[in-house]
Amino acid sequence: MLKLLPLLSLLFLSAPALAASALSPLETRWLKAAAPVVHYAREQGLPLDIVVQPQDAPDSVPLALGFEGGRCKLVLSMRGNAQAEAVLREVAAERQSLMIETMAAHEIGHCQRYAQGDWHALPRGFVERGSVRGDVRQQRETRREEGYADLVALAWVHARHRDDYQEVLAWMRSVRQAGGSHDTQAWLALAAGSAVFDTAQTPFEQADLLWRQGLNGR
Repeated sequence: MLKLLPLLSLLFLSAPALAASALSPLETRWLKAAAPVVHYAREQGLPLDIVVQPQDAPDSVPLALGFEGGRCKLVLSMRGNAQAEAVLREVAAERQSLMIETMAAHEIGHCQRYAQGDWHALPRGFVERGSVRGDVRQQRETRREEGYADLVALAWVHARHRDDYQEVLAWMRSVRQAGGSHDTQAWLALAAGSAVFDTAQTPFEQADLLWRQGLNGR
């Protein structure tokens, strides 16, 4: 899930700050679950910061990515936000950390696209179908970015939690409603067989190959 957030009055955290007393137990749990993804993203050279909103954010996506000053901001909006608990309500308690990690991997997929200067851009050789503008164009561009990020998340799960791949894929399908800007079902269908990620490439490279296949079909 992507949401461009105003970044004033936010609490920036370094790795040692994960256990800071200023964090709530819920924030700490989400940050610990996302930590492997954050560590990997930084190893890959992505310009990624962690941001926790210290004020109530009842209408915000609990975990999202913002961009500011050439850097990606992984933003947690947990306080006064019922969505922070609701998003995992249908997931068994012992599986929630896995799904949080999956969501974090989705967000670094967005960061990769932004850092490469490819945000909302089609790959070379692809052209926009038909003449679209305004809200329709924005919806199409957002759907493409969400599709790529979902595939990054699945490539991550395949590499690190292979036995859980089908469970995570089923969960992602359940939260991706047909229609609208976040309908990634076409890309998720291409990832139905986990063997599509049986390569030694990075999650970003693996996702890109499958993402382009999906673009050809849309």
